Amino acid sequence: MPGRRRAASSTTRRRTTARTTKRRTTARRPAVPDLPTAGPGERVWVLAVPFRAPAPGAVWHAGLQAHVWVGAQLPPALAPYDPPPYTFERFLEDELNETPRPLPEGRPMVPREEQCTGAEAVVASAAAGHRVFLLGDDPGVGKTGTAVMAAREICELRGGERVLVVADRPAAITIPHWTRSIAGFGDGGLRWCVTTWDRLAKVAELPFDVVVADEAHMVRHTTTQRWKHWKAVSGSARTKDVPFVVAATATPAHTPLELPYLAPQFAQRHGEPLRAWADLPARLAEHGFHVERGRYGWTWTEDAGERRADLARLQGWLADGDPPATLHRAAPWGPVSVTGTPVALTPAELTAYESGWQEFRAEMQLARRRRQTERGRAALLRFRQKAALLRLQATVDWVRAQVEAERQVAVSVEFVETAADPIREALLDSGIAVASIYGRDRFDVEAERLRFQTGAAPVCVFTVTASISLHAGELLPGGATASTTPRVGLFHQPRFSGIQARQVTGRTHRDGQVSPWRVAFAEGTVEEQVARVMVERLAVSGSTAGADTSSLQEIAELLDADWLPPAALTDA
Repeated sequence: MPGRRRAASSTTRRRTTARTTKRRTTARRPAVPDLPTAGPGERVWVLAVPFRAPAPGAVWHAGLQAHVWVGAQLPPALAPYDPPPYTFERFLEDELNETPRPLPEGRPMVPREEQCTGAEAVVASAAAGHRVFLLGDDPGVGKTGTAVMAAREICELRGGERVLVVADRPAAITIPHWTRSIAGFGDGGLRWCVTTWDRLAKVAELPFDVVVADEAHMVRHTTTQRWKHWKAVSGSARTKDVPFVVAATATPAHTPLELPYLAPQFAQRHGEPLRAWADLPARLAEHGFHVERGRYGWTWTEDAGERRADLARLQGWLADGDPPATLHRAAPWGPVSVTGTPVALTPAELTAYESGWQEFRAEMQLARRRRQTERGRAALLRFRQKAALLRLQATVDWVRAQVEAERQVAVSVEFVETAADPIREALLDSGIAVASIYGRDRFDVEAERLRFQTGAAPVCVFTVTASISLHAGELLPGGATASTTPRVGLFHQPRFSGIQARQVTGRTHRDGQVSPWRVAFAEGTVEEQVARVMVERLAVSGSTAGADTSSLQEIAELLDADWLPPAALTDA
């Protein structure tokens, strides 16, 4: 009995503490200020002020999550922060004023035939009452134009006027790309708001009629804050007053388990309650997919035949309806060629590779950073960096040869200290100009991209995986055209992610431009295993949308990859 009284007393203390904490939290919660209003002859200006930038006279508004200024004209000191049309800040500004500011005329863009027919397919899906449409065209086919025209027509069909576009990083490139495209293809007199996945929380409470999720695979994990905000924006947990979602990505997932953003459409396809699909893995298991719950969560089968069957069923759920809820068009210029480039390390390099991490850093003259051990995942990371650094000279020599052969080279890396920086420095030392798209705030991303696109820098070293264009002949801002010099690409470091790999190749192999890619790896090292995983996942991520993965067969054989879908599957 005494023990029971102690337990009860402990429970009472916990409850009392919880109530007290709740009251204190509520008391500390700051009140959201009233929305700013404009007086006679004035307007409310919502500004795009960079972090910690001086904005004299502007006031941060917690409710809007933006700086505001009220007045007749924007002062010169604040003029640099005047947001472009269709951006988040401009969207808020139009909400707060009686009349929106006039928009400048954009440079007209003529849609290609693929974009027109694609938009018709998306609109037909919306007219049929679907929830989500998976736009899975290959990179460069024209998903942006397709989505813009489709959103415009869907709003006219449904009587809506608000469109949200969620773009990938880097914002300095992706947001201007989308705003130019909206102006070029025509905004239809609608209210457009272009933001990024990183700023999704700022629009979570705003209502929209159509939501375009560019690179929709960014919300394939349900344990993130991004997913929480996506549920609010897309209405994936609601049945009423939900927007129509265009999920645009050529790489939907690595496994069927990573498709929660398509769950509302799956539920509708089977005539089942939306709440039944809240736990996607469990529901897939109930429908006979080869997934099972393991010690560390749900896993997908490794059996090749079972994987093919699962992917075929998944595609059928989206593609077999009338009208279908998905569309995939292969690039008319053909699939990207991806070949393996094994690099043999010398005996001395292999010895360095096998050495301890601290010893290796000292040998390679790398600065020590904090406490770095070789346990678990850290060890895998260290060995990957070792292999990439040891064969760096081979990469530099290959890049120089391509430049001498009058080609421009895109070099994809994952690490800065042991890849991007030394490659850049070695090429600069050899007299080759390099555009650098990596490192937080180290370089002006758009300026560096244009250096490569205009040919001023024949080489681009980058860490980003999506949403930038490095292809030949691109129409640049202002009406100029990128150089027509052929592009070739190199994965200096293979990645575990097939989604990232497929996105990377699409930076140069797009919009009618053929660009072969190579995957470099050190023979007999962990890089060879990473390359194998990347190729297998690359095949899966493409097959989910219906892409042709036959071009991966050569590198798969080189790496003894365990599974690739047959070419016949791409016609399913």
